[in-house]
Amino acid sequence: MEKQDFKPDTRYTISWRNPAGKVQPAQIYVYRAHDKFMVARMASEAGVLRRIGYDEVLRVAKESPVEPAARLGLPAALLDEKFWRDRVMLEHYASSPAAGK
Repeated sequence: MEKQDFKPDTRYTISWRNPAGKVQPAQIYVYRAHDKFMVARMASEAGVLRRIGYDEVLRVAKESPVEPAARLGLPAALLDEKFWRDRVMLEHYASSPAAGK
């Protein structure tokens, strides 16, 4: 896969090769697509952000854009390419009065 295959603020159902080398399905929400990787949240791992390389994604089964009112927000510094150079995963939890938490 390549960068142009993924758009920010979009949910995807993919087949990917995890860091252990096992191929598995995943549902992801893409926050930002950089040149060599994307920053995404996996639906199965609440609060965990991952750096996923385009070469790790084997197939996209489903793509669905997210309405502006339902988009997930993060501080811009957490999405910066420099921040993710030496990270693979980051646990992030935030609450918001607007979300009823």
